[in-house]
Amino acid sequence: MSTLESTKRYHVTTFGCQMNEHDSERMRGMLESLGYDEAPSADDADLILFNTCSIRESADSRFVAHLGHAKRMKKERPGVVVGVGGCWAQSVKDEVFERFPFVDVAFGPGQINRLAEFLTSDDLSAQGYFEFEGFPAHLPTKRDRPFQAWVQIAVGCNLKCSYCIVPSTRGREASRPFEQLLDEVERLAADGVREVTLLGQNVNAYGRDLRTTDPLPEALLPFHAAAKRPTGRIAGVDDEAAAARPRPRTFAELLMAVSAVPGIERVRYTSPHPKDIREDVVAVHATVPEVCQHIHLPLQSGNTRILKRMRRTYDKQRFLDRVEMIRAQCPDIALTTDIIVGFPGETEEEFQDTLDVVERVGFDGAFTFIFSPRRGTEAAEMTDDFVPHPVKVERMERLVEAVQRHAKARTQRFVGRTLDVLIEGPSRNDPDVLRGRTSHNKVVNFTGFGEPGETVPVEITAATSQTLTGEMSLLARLGA
Repeated sequence: MSTLESTKRYHVTTFGCQMNEHDSERMRGMLESLGYDEAPSADDADLILFNTCSIRESADSRFVAHLGHAKRMKKERPGVVVGVGGCWAQSVKDEVFERFPFVDVAFGPGQINRLAEFLTSDDLSAQGYFEFEGFPAHLPTKRDRPFQAWVQIAVGCNLKCSYCIVPSTRGREASRPFEQLLDEVERLAADGVREVTLLGQNVNAYGRDLRTTDPLPEALLPFHAAAKRPTGRIAGVDDEAAAARPRPRTFAELLMAVSAVPGIERVRYTSPHPKDIREDVVAVHATVPEVCQHIHLPLQSGNTRILKRMRRTYDKQRFLDRVEMIRAQCPDIALTTDIIVGFPGETEEEFQDTLDVVERVGFDGAFTFIFSPRRGTEAAEMTDDFVPHPVKVERMERLVEAVQRHAKARTQRFVGRTLDVLIEGPSRNDPDVLRGRTSHNKVVNFTGFGEPGETVPVEITAATSQTLTGEMSLLARLGA
């Protein structure tokens, strides 16, 4: 029996990244397990929730506007409960109730489970939950698509990028247990999930804090010196002891294990860090068909001095070397990136280095951002070096032109090819056309038939910088 009346309704508004989207799925699943129903809008809800982001100022501004609407709803209906979760709530934990006294509950990203504790308590006076308690793996989820799922493989981040607030809002890096993750993926596959996306602030750091005596998969042995026999070891004597010695887990072996789960057709992940992208992960992309032909590799800047000020721990040449290593093994792979324009102190010559990397790599796409300072970060204190806003805007225009030019050229390689497309639903612009996604993470609008969750072959007939157009292949239409 639910502890709450089934007539209560909730509405969640989500800002920010895929991690927040996944957190919101768990909020919705938890609330429905308590007897809440989802309302189509905040105006119809008894519980108004915001899952917030604090990466960029624009997300803050949009959230505050939504919060103002919730304040008006609460004034009209005093029984409405307003909750604020996520990174923004964590970043202003000491002042959230003072600034917004109409908020009833606030909680950080690691405290989603405490929302249920608040709602089922006898006292609904304002409460805040901000201690880091790890990943609440036991929470149910309510997914938007039954055939796709996010799987969070780690929490927190140990990096100290000077512009980023995530380490202070999500805590220190901690990998989820390997077996726990495989159990979750197996349950998802049994529930009809065909594509999983592994989530982490730095996914390819996964496993460094875990230990196992399991043998490394044979395919990965050439990439791990620790797994090879050291010179001078006595065969048959030292081998057994070495095999029993605990070793760290690796992200590459996680990719292989998840890909081997029956029913899982595609595995994606986001985001890796350029300093940690290794040959073993690239080899998995090259040899395991379930691992998608797409890597999102955040550049942020193409200038070594700016990268050092950003505390990115790699330079321009190392980034280019990583790209060369990836394309040597996977020449057809899609590479996307993140780029920040106008970081404090960036000169025109240094911006030209970013354009140079864009021209040399030829990304398949990029998320581009004008720098905005985030409270509590080192970069926010670089006030004497702020680049004038008009200069940042003009640089952004040049960057976007270069990115889109290369993205359009890159998509032309698909025209005339037949690609497997996972159907996601009808096209957003034409209900008679289907919309799906390729292994390269390219959206395809195509004529044909099939249900969401099915994978069908599509002949690509045209391409823009963003999307592909095609027709289901004749053989598929004939059922061959």
